Amino acid sequence: MPADTDLTALTAIACGHAGLPELQAAAPLPVTGVAADYPAGLEVAEHSHACGQLLYAVQGVLEVRARSGRWVVPPTRGVWLRAGVPHALRMRGAVQVRSLFVDAQAAASLPDADCVIEVSPLLRELISEVARWSPGAQRGPRDRLLVALLLQELRQPAVVPLHLPWPQDGRMAAVCRALADGSGATDLAATAGDWAARLAMGEKTFHRHFLRATGLSFGRWRQRARLLSSMQALLAGRPIVQVALDAGYESHSAYSLAFRRHFGMSPSAFCTQAA
Repeated sequence: MPADTDLTALTAIACGHAGLPELQAAAPLPVTGVAADYPAGLEVAEHSHACGQLLYAVQGVLEVRARSGRWVVPPTRGVWLRAGVPHALRMRGAVQVRSLFVDAQAAASLPDADCVIEVSPLLRELISEVARWSPGAQRGPRDRLLVALLLQELRQPAVVPLHLPWPQDGRMAAVCRALADGSGATDLAATAGDWAARLAMGEKTFHRHFLRATGLSFGRWRQRARLLSSMQALLAGRPIVQVALDAGYESHSAYSLAFRRHFGMSPSAFCTQAA
């Protein structure tokens, strides 16, 4: 995409408003793709699509926000969204995104829940190939086979734990927003007791409401939020010990242990895999 493309055009592409319905109607195959690069900090307002969507970050970290939760999408991962799911996007740094749109009939055999999936080397190449295709162009037998293989790869993907459940309760949502967005040092350091006092409720009541609203305890939710947020700093090449301290851990080893327990690999292995 040209460097001088304005943010309105970028937002339109990200939302799928740049002729997506017409593009799908003219497409000879059930999958269409878009490749675009977005500047750091770009936010795309909530929108939805009449088709399924796979968002894949080739480079950078993409945050997808839905009413049920947030997904952090680093390189080697993609987020699958069912048709009709309202979602917003935020670019954590400069991000190169490859989006696939799958028509309703083909999407019926794909995952029935929104999730972050592992993008294997094979799936990565298939996504990149389809995203490069010119809209509406006629496709031959090879292209039909590629799309069939792509859909097969998406039918039973390896789901990875990069989901941050989001509460519908307005009070708990305000707590989660402060923790996830890093709105201030005081908020980030606040304990469950501090939040309970702010909300004028007992600490046990706060824990009960938080667990009911998110499905996770306050401590586990905050840990997951911190670990997910730390991925951007890791990919930017910041020293792991500094990332650990910024994420609220007392040492490199404590952070690495938590990271490995949650994601199944060490921070250094994650950086190597995402390179």
